[in-house]
Amino acid sequence: MPRIRSAKKRMRQSVKARERNRHQRAALRTAVRKVRGAASQEDAAAAIRTAESLLDRAARKRLIHPNAAARQKSRLAKAIKAK
Repeated sequence: MPRIRSAKKRMRQSVKARERNRHQRAALRTAVRKVRGAASQEDAAAAIRTAESLLDRAARKRLIHPNAAARQKSRLAKAIKAK
């Protein structure tokens, strides 16, 4: 445990950020899975809008690298086209 007041505050902040990031990453992975597991083209189209929105937000917030978000969006679009 830190002894210095600023280190204690930084630790509190990092714990909150870690929890927030974990939940956002989990929501992102779930959205991507829903797109891949969609039964019909219409379901997939609705799911991809949500997933792309979450990917864009994650990239903007640097939760994931922007190029990784672009790559995932591209691969999801390609997967839907193949269905």
